[in-house]
Amino acid sequence: MDGLSRRRVLFAGGALGAFGALSLASPAHARSLWTWAPSGSVAGKGAGLDPEWVWDEEVDQLVAAVIERGDVPKVNEALRTWTRNDQPLPTGLPTDLRDFMEKARQLPAWADRDKLERAAEFNKSKGLYLNLLNGVGGGMLSTAIPREARSVYYSAGGADMEDRVAKTSLLGFAVGDLNAYRPDGDVVVQAVKTRLVHAAVRHLLPQSPAWSQTSGGQTIPISQQDMLVTWHSLPTYAMRKMLEWKVPVPAAESDGYLHVWQVTAHMLGVLDEYIPASWDEANAQSRQVLDPILASTPEGNELTDVLLDIVAELDAGLTRPLINGFARYTLGDRTGDLIGLDREPFWKPLISAAWPLLVAFREGLIPLPLIPQAAWTVEEALRRFVLLFLSEGRGIHLEIPDTNRPS
Repeated sequence: MDGLSRRRVLFAGGALGAFGALSLASPAHARSLWTWAPSGSVAGKGAGLDPEWVWDEEVDQLVAAVIERGDVPKVNEALRTWTRNDQPLPTGLPTDLRDFMEKARQLPAWADRDKLERAAEFNKSKGLYLNLLNGVGGGMLSTAIPREARSVYYSAGGADMEDRVAKTSLLGFAVGDLNAYRPDGDVVVQAVKTRLVHAAVRHLLPQSPAWSQTSGGQTIPISQQDMLVTWHSLPTYAMRKMLEWKVPVPAAESDGYLHVWQVTAHMLGVLDEYIPASWDEANAQSRQVLDPILASTPEGNELTDVLLDIVAELDAGLTRPLINGFARYTLGDRTGDLIGLDREPFWKPLISAAWPLLVAFREGLIPLPLIPQAAWTVEEALRRFVLLFLSEGRGIHLEIPDTNRPS
């Protein structure tokens, strides 16, 4: 990890946390029996199969064929030109892949445009909290999810974390954008590309001896359950923490925020029968699939160091302790211990006392005229600045991998 630049990890937690390029879970022995009922899903019904043994078969077979045919470079070149929700698919794609993508880019019949717009309003007013919770929160939480940490580490992206966090920022930032599902947005583009990347990883990682030896008995990565685990480390976790922080959340905006992530889960290939229909159902599912599987791994601890490495080049000596303290405050001591965060006896109590006051102060200002728009302008500028630095001025494109991490 020597020589990693400051840019590489600037807000890298958010990049790693935002569905990443891999959405994985934990050791098999830590899993609870699947008892969550499909009646609580957006579909309202389903077969009730354990999602641990369900994948994304259509796209898996398709992308495996693309890799085996040697079409990955041609496909990635074509996909670079596809950047907007309303844009036709690029020319140069193999016919079978084009046909799949044309179907995959369609929103589900249950998508509600009004709710998606309310999600945009929520992101505008609560962007500060969401960026922190998806970054320091969900990003660090992902390193305590053993399968996620190991699959990030042993995939091709694990060899170049600067490139990986830049690419994986795209989906998370797209979901939080004000125009996410509007014609000029790009969340559909990033979700479909991520779905293709997941399929490639499902084909490639089982060929990695290092991953196979650490997979906890899983033979194919990124099952439907793995996707749900990562989903809960983002919106479910973020909403729970905002309520703990006593952030006022209007019911309509809460519903909208849930809905934008429900639609995104569908676009990523999660079956509707597994997507929670309400926050109550999301919390119940999270308690079953996420909470019990958090654990420490060497790979996760190394990734934690990567995500904190930004402080290494900063002049302020207290920067890393401050981030450690905020991460511990956000994640709790159990998770902080799992990922090797220092205890920070000075910063943790100080942050615990000061943060609720800061939240109350900020929320007192939000109702004032122009404050939400001004807050969003600053936070959006920060997001774009992060992407620019992570990419070192280059264009960022999600691409289908055709190899694992080099030995």
